Amino acid sequence: MTNRRTLLALAAALPFGPVLAATRGSFEYTLTDAEWRRKLSPAAYQVLRHEDTERPFTSPLNKEKRAGTFVCAGCDLPLFNSSTKFESGTGWPSFWKPLDNAIGTTTDTSMFMTRTEVHCRRCGSHLGHVFDDGPRPTGLRYCMNGLALKFIPAKA
Repeated sequence: MTNRRTLLALAAALPFGPVLAATRGSFEYTLTDAEWRRKLSPAAYQVLRHEDTERPFTSPLNKEKRAGTFVCAGCDLPLFNSSTKFESGTGWPSFWKPLDNAIGTTTDTSMFMTRTEVHCRRCGSHLGHVFDDGPRPTGLRYCMNGLALKFIPAKA
């Protein structure tokens, strides 16, 4: 007979959770787990290495309007030009196009839905997700965790 405990145990065994960035493949920039923990703040570590999501409207990068480049907080790879940033109203920094050869994507089936997860192509760190409800010219919205990014202002 099936009871609630059996159903919960079965659900826990299903592969609905995210794949850890460290197990996704090989990358040209690698650190041990201990090195990642030393390099990143606890919150950034959870986002970049364990695919957590920061609370919306908490990142100072939401208000960043200067010209410059957004880079990976894990390995400093340039990811997005500030000219592609837009206000999506979602509470996370959003962009309509990454820089060439900056990101990789994987299918994310966590949270009982299918989404496209975005990660840094050099270190594999989780950045956020991409959706098809963005502005022209791409129609894409790269919804990134602010903790996964650092901003480098353009030289004057």
